[in-house]
Amino acid sequence: MLNDVAAAPPRVAPDGFFSHPKGLYFLAFTETWERFSYYGMTALVVLYMVNQLLLPGHVEYIAGFAAFRAALESAAGPLSPQALASQLFGLYAGFVYFTPLLGGMLADRWLGQRTAVVVGALMMFAGHVAMAFDASFLLALLLLVLGSGLLKGNISAQVGALYPPEDEARRSRGFVVFSTGINIGAVLGPIVCGLLAQLYGWHAGFGAAAIFMLVALSVYLAGYRHLPARVARGATQSQPLGAGDWRVVRALVAVIAISILPVVAYTQHFNVLPVWIQAHVALDAGALRIPVPWFQSVDSFISVLCAAPLLWWWRRQAQRGGAPGDVDKIAMGAWIGAGSNLMLAAAIYASGGRLLHPIWPFLYCAGLGVAFMHYWPALLALVSRAAPARVNSTMMGCVFIALFVGTLLVGWIGGRYERMRPIDFWLLHAAIGAAGGIVLRLCGPALARALRPGG
Repeated sequence: MLNDVAAAPPRVAPDGFFSHPKGLYFLAFTETWERFSYYGMTALVVLYMVNQLLLPGHVEYIAGFAAFRAALESAAGPLSPQALASQLFGLYAGFVYFTPLLGGMLADRWLGQRTAVVVGALMMFAGHVAMAFDASFLLALLLLVLGSGLLKGNISAQVGALYPPEDEARRSRGFVVFSTGINIGAVLGPIVCGLLAQLYGWHAGFGAAAIFMLVALSVYLAGYRHLPARVARGATQSQPLGAGDWRVVRALVAVIAISILPVVAYTQHFNVLPVWIQAHVALDAGALRIPVPWFQSVDSFISVLCAAPLLWWWRRQAQRGGAPGDVDKIAMGAWIGAGSNLMLAAAIYASGGRLLHPIWPFLYCAGLGVAFMHYWPALLALVSRAAPARVNSTMMGCVFIALFVGTLLVGWIGGRYERMRPIDFWLLHAAIGAAGGIVLRLCGPALARALRPGG
């Protein structure tokens, strides 16, 4: 096993490019190719299940699937291939956001962050390889979930540990560089894997995800000596939380719980949207047939494009004394997500049953990218700033529980897609997003007071 304890600590002085440690760039490029792998696979998996794996001639050969399906149907009733695929996606993607809590505990207590990331990358590579065989599909999803749990949180923790505690400004800029790597991978993965799957078959797309997972591991190992041997955790204060601390914690829990609603309105585009596009969108553009997974690159691409204009706009509003607070930004993200779903429902209504032009799902995904840039960074910033120091890490972990619960709901709702008209399905998601905006609007003043220092 790689020795995390004995390794020398990395240099945290501005010894790399643009006054950042060299380790930052190794971590950012590692995450670029890991996210390429993850989002490339995610863009394919629902279509793969609906169009091949869960159909007769394939589903019978998935090891352990009969018992797994029986367990699902005992709670949900008989499931069609689409409904079953939706439930599987919800469980898979949901637990991807739950297992980092366990991965962080393993790294803190036994493995160390570097070893945890290496083991996680190897497990994810094995999971992508296992996708090539019908029999090992459930094993593939399990390996991907567990591997992501070891990798996801621990690599982010290493970014923060590259900087001394007092260097908050440079750490924040470092996370911007790291997040840019994530978004680049999220854009490229569905494009490359989707095209390969369309030209050469599903397993060519999954094979590309496996190869780039190895690329991610190679980049990480190349920068191994520049990374923290073991991330030091801040000392826990001995005194219990006071009444004011508990007030803040309750307010943050309320905001996190409400944020599940915009998560649902956003995340369904990873699950049911590809199935809907395949059936209801005119994908032929001259000699090119647009690969369905390409649409899942749009929101990440738009998130990258709109980041700088949004920061400029909020800074300008702050100079005029009218900048929105974090709760207001989360509410705006919920409204934008609701509007995107409403726009898609309106386009379906106007089509009169004809195939839609590809511009409509493109605009839908673009709107979700703008919504994401409002609600998700604001939620992270709010919790990291307001949570009491004693429970700050715990509260940050609770933020990802919102993704866990929201994604499980996405799978459950998606399992009812075939029982509804498409227009009603997307109107439901518009209502879910709008409900989040309404609740935050009504509760916003009280939440802002509770979260104000000394409020």
